[in-house]
Amino acid sequence: MTGRIFAYCRISTSEQTTANQILAIRNAGYEISDDRVISETISGSIQAFKREQFKLLVEHKLEANDQLIVLKLDRLGRDNIDVQQTIEKLTKRGIKVISLDLPIKDLSSSEGKLMLQMFSAFAEFERNRIRERTKDGLERAKSEGTKLGRPKGSLATTTNVQACKLEGLSQSQSAEKLSIGIATIKRHWNK
Repeated sequence: MTGRIFAYCRISTSEQTTANQILAIRNAGYEISDDRVISETISGSIQAFKREQFKLLVEHKLEANDQLIVLKLDRLGRDNIDVQQTIEKLTKRGIKVISLDLPIKDLSSSEGKLMLQMFSAFAEFERNRIRERTKDGLERAKSEGTKLGRPKGSLATTTNVQACKLEGLSQSQSAEKLSIGIATIKRHWNK
């Protein structure tokens, strides 16, 4: 028994649009009515079930035998563990998860689960390599005498910020007057 088809489309910033994702899903042969296309503007680093629209979709619309289509796996999230847990929760509820960018599109199938586990292993390997390269780079920079971290604020900066404060300027006005960032102003405001 085949259920309904839903699409989840996610973008990270309001300057982007989900129109291309929706078009690509429909061009792949999925007939999805507009009321079953869920679009959301939120970072992929936010866990899937902490995203308002995704949570509403899963908790109030999707039922057993339904299909959830995403154009790319990263639309579900950037964190492999979260993506795997999300797919597992959906699969346990009888919802088929399809990602159109993968050679095995049905992530709820045995082959799809195996592919996800392999991707997860590769992603973890790459994260560890990035961590190692970063550590090596920091150690090299230290050995070459490079000073790491945020530069210390100067006495002149503190004095100038305090002068602006005594003039009655706000923090944002002080930042504008001194041509420095608001974060710098805040660091020197109560010194």
